[in-house]
Amino acid sequence: ADIISTVEFNHTGELLATGDKGGRVVIFQREQESKNQPHRRGEYNVYSTFQSHEPEFDYLKSLEIEEKINKIRWLPQQNAAYFLLSTNDKTVKLWKVSERDKRPEGYNLKDEDGRLRDPSMITTLRVPVLRPMDLMVEATPRRVFANAHTYHINSISVNSDYETYMSADDLRINLWNFEITNQSFNIVDIKPANMEELTEVITAAEFHPHHCNTFVYSSSKGTIRLCDMRASALCDRHAKFFEEPEDPSNRSFFSEIISSISDVKFSHSGRYIMTRDYLTVKVWDLNMENRPIETYQVHDYLRSKLCSLYENDCIFDKFECVWNGSDSVIMTGSYNNFFRMFDRNTKRDVTLEASRENSKPRAILKPRKVCVGGKRRKDEISVDSLDFSKKILHTAWHPSENIIAVAATNNLYIFQDKVN
Repeated sequence: ADIISTVEFNHTGELLATGDKGGRVVIFQREQESKNQPHRRGEYNVYSTFQSHEPEFDYLKSLEIEEKINKIRWLPQQNAAYFLLSTNDKTVKLWKVSERDKRPEGYNLKDEDGRLRDPSMITTLRVPVLRPMDLMVEATPRRVFANAHTYHINSISVNSDYETYMSADDLRINLWNFEITNQSFNIVDIKPANMEELTEVITAAEFHPHHCNTFVYSSSKGTIRLCDMRASALCDRHAKFFEEPEDPSNRSFFSEIISSISDVKFSHSGRYIMTRDYLTVKVWDLNMENRPIETYQVHDYLRSKLCSLYENDCIFDKFECVWNGSDSVIMTGSYNNFFRMFDRNTKRDVTLEASRENSKPRAILKPRKVCVGGKRRKDEISVDSLDFSKKILHTAWHPSENIIAVAATNNLYIFQDKVN
């Protein structure tokens, strides 16, 4: 139940939320810098924990609905409270997280325990007062958006107008208004009339960071569609279609499986989109549809292992990818608790490991290398001894600083670059 299933910084980076398989959301808050240690940047400590989703049962289909949190998305902060969206397979919830450090005392119609007083006994009028109390962080569900998805929700994305958001499942994408919970607007529907003709499913979807009319969604066929909601209400016809032609020499039994896109992310600038498939991360320019402008090999040494990865179902793992704040570095996860970073400017890349053994506080991570076959140097790890049960699927990058959060099964690691 405590396996982390999503990680997300808020817009300032002061808060970091994680969701897990048990339906819980844990929010970490960055400590303020202390006066006596000005050089030591704030660490993240637990701020609030709450149960977001409960297990349910669909009696019509005799299906259990897991409580696992699939995605969390923050809304920009408008007042003292924080708002976030969390979703499981079927239901999206809007949560308000607020602080309380005062409590009212001296009610007229109630006694101090909250019980109603007998009106005939009230002879004096009291003025209620606010008394200080220990700080309490409360999470309250403000909206529940349910009953709109037949299939499992894989993505939610808040629009830049902050009035609407979308939720995507395998075959449909719905547009919601934050104020209206009982109806949504279907903007994409790829369900064929005959389900036997189904050839692809939607794997991820995201709104453009600045243009509220534009969004992209990716498919299990390795394609990305950019849609414009100004063109028509139902965005079944895309405005742009991004696909890389397949190299026939690389074609194999696994080609279709490994070309399925597991994550799609707009750059902060809105000029590029990044996609993650099983073996690579690709960066696409919105103005060039026929091929990506950059392709990074995440773990090319697994090409020879696809057969065994297929047998143990790892080939269906859905890795996510993230940009740093300036869109110059991208990060994604791999196996053996490895995660990869690619610098787009210098073309340098590094493999780092998130594990308890080598992640003591303030320790500097050593780059790791994987060798294929042959002789192995002492600091290298053989591809045959990689642990495929340890995988980093979910990562997040602070919006403005070099602080990253990496979820390795039920552990959350937070790394920051070295301060001299």
